[in-house]
Parts: sequence; structure tokens; C-alpha cells
Amino acid sequence: MKNQSFGSGSPKSYHGYPRGDFDLESGSFRKSFRKPKSSSRIGPIGMMISVANRIHYFYKLHPVAVFLSSLAFGVAILIVLSMYESRIRMMGFRRDGDLSSGSYPLANLRNLVMVAGHSIYTSTSCGKIDSEDSWFLEPYQKHPGQAATFLAHIQEGVESAAKDEGALLLFSGGETRKDAGPRSEAQSYWAVAESKGWFGKQDNIRSRAHTEEHARDSFENLLFSVCRFRELTGSYPQNITVSFYCFAIIIRFILHVLVCHAHTVLDILCFLFLLHKFDWVGKHVS
Repeated sequence: MKNQSFGSGSPKSYHGYPRGDFDLESGSFRKSFRKPKSSSRIGPIGMMISVANRIHYFYKLHPVAVFLSSLAFGVAILIVLSMYESRIRMMGFRRDGDLSSGSYPLANLRNLVMVAGHSIYTSTSCGKIDSEDSWFLEPYQKHPGQAATFLAHIQEGVESAAKDEGALLLFSGGETRKDAGPRSEAQSYWAVAESKGWFGKQDNIRSRAHTEEHARDSFENLLFSVCRFRELTGSYPQNITVSFYCFAIIIRFILHVLVCHAHTVLDILCFLFLLHKFDWVGKHVS
């Protein structure tokens, strides 16, 4: 009987304990298969999960520090975005100005003089401007001297704009009277001023006088006039002069804005703050 050596130099391995699990029912060995390690954690998803777990763990230890860090990061992002947005806007404005520098016919004007219309001139000739029969009047407007009031109102606006060479004169008012036909209050006022030779200031003011023909009430008179100013000059007015013909119009305008368009306390405060930025000119006519 030969002796077999199982030393380190033996080429054969010992299989006395085979790999696998012994099955008692079948009396054989089963090979066990190990599942390979999942590779889902390898890559960007695994990195994100790992970072999230670490942040969650750090948040449990130092919640205040994590909150302050998140807040600072958010504020920094907002600042960067706001700076980027403002720079883009400035570049856009410069590009528009370079490409269409002549697209605004009155780009040199900076101030607005607004005359709100209150009636429509219906006469076929401008010979009876101060006659009530030449105007389409509502029942509450039918009293002696009303036509003269409109004329004084127009003259006041012309004179106010003539004093400021950087002012744009706008007559504001749409087609508010159905029975008056397709005529606007703004065109009526412009035609009256034209027939009066712009009250001796034609050379100074005629080229700076225009109309806004969509407003239906006092609030739209102001709002649409500012938009019309932007359309003609390319910018918004630095100063606004509102020409009125009676104090009741100012009171009605303020009440109309506060009641119909100021929905929050902030709206009211903003409107009251802006009121002192306006110049109110005119003569009170009862």
C-alpha cells in the first residue's frame, strides 16, 4: 500500500468537504450560488444616495447649521439669478436701441401732460366751439357754460405743455358716446385745439400733441396715456401733469381708483404715495 502525501507540494486538492449544501432528502450536495453584488450603487445614482444619506445624518446632528446653510445657498442663488436677469434686460434694451434708434418719433421727450376728455365735439364746423349744441352732452352736463369749460380745459393743457419743451401733450378719451358716432373724445379735443391755432403756440406744441383713443374712464385715461407715452417715446414719463377742469373730476378719479382698482392695503398705500408725484393743473369751474 502506497502512502499518499498531501503536503504543500501535492498537485491534488483535498475534496473531503465538497462545496455546497447537503440535501437530506435527495442525499446529494447542492451548489450554492451567491448573488453578485448589485452595481446600482456604482455610478451617479449611488453617489446621490450616498450624499443624501450623509446629509440626512448630518442634519440629525446639526439641524440649525443645515438650515442656515440651505438658507444662505438659496439667497445666493436668487442674487445670482437677479443679477443675470438685469444684465440680460440691459443688453436687450441696448440692442433694441441700437437696432431701432429711429423707431420712436418722440424719443427726446421725458414728461407727460395728460388732458382727459369729457365730451365729444359733434359740430361739422369749429365755429361754435363754446356752444353747448356743438357738444354731445350727458344729462348731468347740460347746463350753461359747460362748453366754455371744455375749451378752458383744452387751453390749460396746451399752455402747460408749452412751458416744458420736454413734455408730450396727450388728449385722452375713446368713443364713449354711441349716439355721437365713430368719434373719440381725444380727437375732438385735438380738433378744437387745431381750430384755435393751439392758442398762439402752434409752432411750439403742435408737433408734440397726440391722442390716446381707447380710455373709457378716469383710471384708463391715466393708464393708457402712460402706455401711449411709452409707445411714442420708448420710455415711461418721469413726471406726469394731469389737467383738470373741476375739482370734482380729481375727487372722482381718486375714489374710482381706490374703490375699483385698489384691492389690497398695499395697492392703496402705493397709489397714495404716487399721488404726490403728480402735478394737478387747471381752473376750477363750477
